[in-house]
Amino acid sequence: MALAEERYAGDDYLRHNPSWDLGDSPWKADAVSGFLKAEGINPGSVCEIGCGAGGVLAELSKIMPGVEFCGYEIAPAVVQFWEKTKRSNVKFVLGDFFKLNKAHYDLILLLDVIEHLGAPFTFLNSLHGVAGHYLFHIPLDLSAVSVAREVPLMAVRNKVGHINYFTKNLALELLRDTGFKIIGWRYSGAAFNSPQSTWKTRLAAIPRLIAYALSKDWGVRLLGGETLLVLASSIGEAPVNGAVSDKMRF
Repeated sequence: MALAEERYAGDDYLRHNPSWDLGDSPWKADAVSGFLKAEGINPGSVCEIGCGAGGVLAELSKIMPGVEFCGYEIAPAVVQFWEKTKRSNVKFVLGDFFKLNKAHYDLILLLDVIEHLGAPFTFLNSLHGVAGHYLFHIPLDLSAVSVAREVPLMAVRNKVGHINYFTKNLALELLRDTGFKIIGWRYSGAAFNSPQSTWKTRLAAIPRLIAYALSKDWGVRLLGGETLLVLASSIGEAPVNGAVSDKMRF
């Protein structure tokens, strides 16, 4: 385990985030399912790497009842949440995905993961061949305001462990550099729809509305407040939409 990931082996993250962000789960699940529907992706098997408390998979299991779900997580502290989020078509595994996984999936979910990784290039390069499609959710922490103030960057570093910071284009280039073909992307609308908004983010919504109306890309680079959903496949791999792989084994 890399040094950057060691904080998740103990209770450090849980102390700073006692709900493990379960409150975000319905919103994230709706964003994921809506994006998949818009892109015409109907997976039969889904694995989330870094599933945390399992809330997103639990919510997706309601929206996509015929799908088999699996979640991997390296943090032992999350097991206490799995009793609440377990479902008949959801399996949770505590441990390293790359050491334990033997299956192939229609879709891999990486939701708020790569910003935590000590070696994101190595991690992403290792993902090829395990799925037909990959869906990423990436916080766009870098903006003109966050760099100028620095406080927002230090806050997400200390509270939730972000050590890699992205703009939209930096995130997309990282995926391309590690062998992924971008099929589609969209902003999640986190600036206005995230359930964990504070009075500060609500106050910031007014200038963001104005800036985003002029140019969404420009406004996000200037003021931040957004996250990015990206659907990708491995370059050279031909995914079969909606087909459950015969390698899928729970």
